[in-house]
Amino acid sequence: MSRPKTNKVARPSKGHYTAPALEKGIQILELLAASAPGLTISEIASKLGRSVHEVFRMIIVMQRQGWLHKDAENDRYGITYRVLELAHHGTQAENLSIVAGPVMRELSAATSQSCHLVVRSAGHGLVVQRQESISAFQGGFAMRLGAIVDLLTSCSGHVLLAFTPPEELNEVLMSLPNPMKKPTPRLISILEKVRERGYEMKPSARTAGITDIGYPIRGLDKRVVAALTIPYLGVLDHSLPTTVEQTRSLLSRAARKVSEALGSTS
Repeated sequence: MSRPKTNKVARPSKGHYTAPALEKGIQILELLAASAPGLTISEIASKLGRSVHEVFRMIIVMQRQGWLHKDAENDRYGITYRVLELAHHGTQAENLSIVAGPVMRELSAATSQSCHLVVRSAGHGLVVQRQESISAFQGGFAMRLGAIVDLLTSCSGHVLLAFTPPEELNEVLMSLPNPMKKPTPRLISILEKVRERGYEMKPSARTAGITDIGYPIRGLDKRVVAALTIPYLGVLDHSLPTTVEQTRSLLSRAARKVSEALGSTS
C-alpha cells in the first residue's frame, strides 16, 4: 500500500536565512529616509507593496521603540534621531567627530566658511559632522547633518572614491543607487587627478557660485576614513579673510591635523 504524498515545507538553503519582520522594518526605515516630508501608513504600504494591516503593526512597534515619530497634524511618519544616534555611537563617527570638532571650528573661524565631514555609507556619502560659519562676514553655505551625498558628482564623493583601495572600488561602485560594474573612463580620470594632487577642488555640482574643496582624513592604518570639505562661497565686496587658494591651504592643514589626532602618520 503506497503512502500518501506529503507537501514538504521549503527551507532556506544553507547559509541563507530570512527574517521577514526585520526585513520589513529595514524597508520602512529606508523608505522613510528617502521621503523627507514623511509618509502616511497607507502610503508606506502602497510603496512597499504590502497590506496596510501588516505595515500598521510594524509602524506601531517601531514608534513605541523610538525609531519613528508621527506628525499629529497630518498623520505622516518620519525617522527619529535615534537612528543617527546609534550610527554615531556604534561606528567610528563618534571618535572622528570628537577629534574633528575643535579643528573644524578653528577652520571656520579663520576662513569665514562652513565645513563638513563626510564618510562613506553603503553607496553614498553621509554628513556626520558640520560646522557653520560663525563669522560676522557672512553665513556661509552649510550642509545639513545627516545629509546624503552623491559619490559620483560631489567633491567629498570624489575624495572618498579616489582613496578607496583598488580591490574595493568595484564593490563600492556596485553598491551605488545606480550600480556600475566598473568605473567609466571619465571617472577614472577624475579619481586619478584627485589622487595625484591629494585633494579635490571643483565647482559645486548643485549650487551656483560655490567652489567645493575636499581633503581626505586618514585613520590609524592610513586608510581614508572621511572627507573634510569646505563649500567656499565667495562675496562680491571681497570682504572675506581668505581667498579660495588660502582656504584650500588652511583646509589641508586642518585635514592633516585631524588625521594625526586619529593616529595617522605621514
